[in-house]
Amino acid sequence: MRLKTTLIALGASTAACALAACATTAPINAWPAVTVTAVAETDPVGTANEDAADDPAIWRDAADPAKSLVVATDKRAGLIVYDLTGKTRFTEDSGRINNVDLADMGEQGVIVVASDRNDPAQARLGVWRLNTDEATLTKLGSVPGGEGEGYGLCVWKNGSALQAYSVLKDGTVAEFAINVNGADVSATPLRTLRVSSQSEGCVVDPRDGTFYLGEENVGIWRFAPGATQGELVAPIDNLQLVADVEGLALLPQGEKAGWLVASSQGDNAYAVYDLTNMAPVGRFRIAAGRYGSTEETDGIELKGGSFGPDYPDGLFIAQDGMNGDRAQNFKYASWADIRDALYSR
Repeated sequence: MRLKTTLIALGASTAACALAACATTAPINAWPAVTVTAVAETDPVGTANEDAADDPAIWRDAADPAKSLVVATDKRAGLIVYDLTGKTRFTEDSGRINNVDLADMGEQGVIVVASDRNDPAQARLGVWRLNTDEATLTKLGSVPGGEGEGYGLCVWKNGSALQAYSVLKDGTVAEFAINVNGADVSATPLRTLRVSSQSEGCVVDPRDGTFYLGEENVGIWRFAPGATQGELVAPIDNLQLVADVEGLALLPQGEKAGWLVASSQGDNAYAVYDLTNMAPVGRFRIAAGRYGSTEETDGIELKGGSFGPDYPDGLFIAQDGMNGDRAQNFKYASWADIRDALYSR
């Protein structure tokens, strides 16, 4: 695995900027990005002529990867369930549902949580159970998500507990324990985190609960388990990362290694970091091939493991904000293709 010397050098500047909690005003002169093409794409979301598709979450069927499912948001209408071919299997009409995540909670089933923006003054978290055999969702209810407009959302399975991170548009993050008891759901407040401006994308390292948050015009923050103060570990520099910082995704490897991927929305690329030290690994784009390219990406998701021959070592999904003359949708790419492109330069 080789890193270009310029990418290694940025690790030092990233650390220096993190100490100062700064954001760059440098001109956009982003480093080149390798290209991959989508293996599949989803049906367009139901809301046409609008900024509507937003965020995906992946459930992997370990026993039969071809039966894996994707839950995604049409933020003007509700949730959608897709299969691995991109076909729509189920839709529901909860309205302004922005970001979504899920966790397999064993006997409680696969629990889906999404940020509810229907009331801009009072965020809520919608909770569903995913029927993995039928590819359907059953609404269990909703719980408070914090004071303000709901925006981002990610979850963490902490042993037998489910923790949700409700990212409010002003940069506040309200952490809750989501309690599911059969068809009943409730939430217990845990801690509150803050950055100074609009934020959305978030992800949790499942190994220890380290929390990553994208502040759209500043960069990526890391919060140690239990901490309320974060560290800016990947500032917007207009080289590796270009504003807006949108979706975040994380793929662990072993005890400490792995990758963090961010949607570098400002130049239609994705920035990849080494989790061991947050050094930039490189950048990639999804270019036009059998399916279209991706632009203006909001939410992303990355899940490891085999999803069949098309995705032998993981599945990456990106929202496509400019899907030709059709409504927005989501593109599927092979993580093996992305990883090989990054490390074979």
